[in-house]
Amino acid sequence: MDSRFKADYDRDGYVIARGMFTQDEVEALCANFDALYALGSVPGCFEIAAEAEQAGDPLRRYPRMMHPHRVNALAMQYMTHPRIAAALHILLEEEAVAAQSMFYWKPPGARGQALHQDNFYLKVHPGTCIAAWVALDPADRENGGLVVVPGSHTLDVACPEKADLSVSFSEHFVRPPAHLQEEPVDLAPGDCLFFGGSVIHGSYPNSSTDRFRRAFICHYLGESARELSHWYFPLHAMDGEIVTRAATNDGGPCGIEAKAPH
Repeated sequence: MDSRFKADYDRDGYVIARGMFTQDEVEALCANFDALYALGSVPGCFEIAAEAEQAGDPLRRYPRMMHPHRVNALAMQYMTHPRIAAALHILLEEEAVAAQSMFYWKPPGARGQALHQDNFYLKVHPGTCIAAWVALDPADRENGGLVVVPGSHTLDVACPEKADLSVSFSEHFVRPPAHLQEEPVDLAPGDCLFFGGSVIHGSYPNSSTDRFRRAFICHYLGESARELSHWYFPLHAMDGEIVTRAATNDGGPCGIEAKAPH
């Protein structure tokens, strides 16, 4: 990471660490989540819907995995990976605390996620959360890549509107102010996108016929933050040790899922 890494993050609210993970590491993560998926369901992490419930919604067959680090050693290893920890230390200017991991399959035909802000869900205070979004497949406009709104990190967390569930799997939508515009972010396998909790971001639907857009995503807070939503407990220092913070009574999963309209 060069001298522009922190400056770009401070200016735009996000920054990309290209090639943070090698192809071998990417393949190891993919194989790991393939094996987890083969279990069919893991309580508190994911459950594959019955075949009759999957019609018309590929996300019912390939649900996102929530908090896989709680049940899977490799997910914990990468959530607290030294390269992630080093980058977070530069961006936060303090040690990070790990709050959440997720794995997304984003299969062909899947809906995207409407524009939103992560700290609406995590409720980190003081300060905000930060995401580390690791691409495991090429992520582009065809297969459901990300969009971000540069400069939105300076905004307060907004009260969301209702999303269009024909194109978004989550029910919340944050409308960017007129002076800010969304931009696509294309990522290669092993790239890691870091962005703050007020950054408005989302993803396109996967309009491809045969390309997944797998990603491993984690959320963090700076060690000086004193509270966040209880939904993210237990928290972990970057050496894996459990740490504690005060709990807010609100907040919840990053993006509230909703079934596709018929």
